[in-house]
Amino acid sequence: MDLSTLLIPLLIFAAEVCVVTLGTLRIIFVARGQKILAPLLGFFESFIWLVAISQIMRDLSDWSCFIAFALGFALGNYLGICVEKRLALGTVIVRIITHRDAGALIARLRGANFGVTAVEGRGATGKVQIVMTVAKRKQLPRITALIETHHPSAFFSVDDLQSASDGIFPTPRERPGIIPLSLVSLVRLVMPGADKPAELAGRGDGGADDRGDYADNPEPASLG
Repeated sequence: MDLSTLLIPLLIFAAEVCVVTLGTLRIIFVARGQKILAPLLGFFESFIWLVAISQIMRDLSDWSCFIAFALGFALGNYLGICVEKRLALGTVIVRIITHRDAGALIARLRGANFGVTAVEGRGATGKVQIVMTVAKRKQLPRITALIETHHPSAFFSVDDLQSASDGIFPTPRERPGIIPLSLVSLVRLVMPGADKPAELAGRGDGGADDRGDYADNPEPASLG
């Protein structure tokens, strides 16, 4: 078997890996309501699939093309899940159920700027505390680390959340970019007196002296 004979199965394998990887991500994005990413991935998915299937249909007797197609399908599913986990898009709700006092855990979660709601409940063996918090999926390892530290035996579940409105979420950590200073900081650095007019505007046109002038020369009382 020469190189030209192996080239078509390899191309079919690579194309099917891309197709299924994109398809897995597209399904996940559809479930999460990504209106732009899902159709965009669907376009590339269908285009690459047509290229791969057209190569298979040219020679239906070549079994190596079918094997390559099946292997690409299997690997594409695995890669799609791995890529989605690495992206960690979306929001999750974490429910923690414990028989112990969850005060320390609640304090640590709130100390990390997570919004926490705690309610009393009753389980199979008695009273329990139910602690709930909503967070970004990228922040889930921080929550699980706090649970394992303060309540290693607590039961907790993680569910995907379609959307969440007003709530308390930790401030994302700022990463140094190409421009380390913000636009406002850059303006203040170049023009140190740029923010003085705003300060004077809050006190009047005359700045701090206006209050003294007004106290020394009050307006005459109305005669009417």
